[in-house]
Amino acid sequence: MGARAQYVVVEDGAWQRYYSHWAANRVVDDLLPGPAAATRCFRANREIDEWLNDVWCEGAALVDHDRRILLWFADAGSWADHMAAHAVLARTWPGWDVRFAHDGLGDLTHHLGLDRDLTRSPGWFETFEPAGFADTEYTEPASVVSLRLPDGSVRAWGSDWEPIDHLAGGPGLIDLIVASPATPVLTDMPDGGVHFDPQARTVSLWAVQTVAGIHDWPLPRWENWALDFRGHDHTQQAGLLPADFPFPQPPLAAALRKLGKGLGTPPPDNGPLLARATAVSGPEGTTPVINPAALMPHEPADPTPAELAALRTALDALVSEAEVG
Repeated sequence: MGARAQYVVVEDGAWQRYYSHWAANRVVDDLLPGPAAATRCFRANREIDEWLNDVWCEGAALVDHDRRILLWFADAGSWADHMAAHAVLARTWPGWDVRFAHDGLGDLTHHLGLDRDLTRSPGWFETFEPAGFADTEYTEPASVVSLRLPDGSVRAWGSDWEPIDHLAGGPGLIDLIVASPATPVLTDMPDGGVHFDPQARTVSLWAVQTVAGIHDWPLPRWENWALDFRGHDHTQQAGLLPADFPFPQPPLAAALRKLGKGLGTPPPDNGPLLARATAVSGPEGTTPVINPAALMPHEPADPTPAELAALRTALDALVSEAEVG
């Protein structure tokens, strides 16, 4: 139970880890007011001496004051929500290198000079032999797959799989993609995309979510293939898509306004939920066990009025720019 988040603060050559059982869906909110506010917020949580793992950690941030680098990941909700958060962070963290941690906790441990696999069990990246391609009949697929055919043309499909799943399936998936029927034109931006060029033996991938393992290239069965990892930049694939299968361009103004509506909103009160959980009896002959961390609500340190005012100014400016352009 919970949406676990881990934070790391680096300052004066030392680093500390902090933990919240409920804050994974608030990582963006806690980062938006800037480095000083985020650092106070993270340090208000429980300090721990261990790492979570990529299974249980659903959001994280590393604030490196020494090198002025921010690494973060969380499920922003949609392409527009992710890009809106990215745009605001670029304004409220001036002079900082703000990066989305596509490799999850692996990016955080790597930044500290530790192994990327420190938080992962051996054999964690599972490959599979695809029996089919997860194309979709819906107009809002999880990702888009494009393929350069032998005649040089490009076809594209909507897919129900996440971007990294297409690489877990290996190059054998390409023949199944070719044989797939056409899928509907998109009505919303997907969370990522993969482009295969068998002649050049190149795979290109972008995503607005974590794609754990992407830095372990070559992944199994992709030896002698090159990877072009684009971060969250979809424009390279957009330029390759056929004219009858374009990426839509959702306006960012609505997503920016949604961020603004959440400013100053306190975390939800989990007290009633926790009370019910602790009162439940286990099946006969068993004793229910409640994780003590689940009984500790997320209570971030609030941004100062000046920090909130600066954030609102940045949001208002970005909304105006989005509406114009």
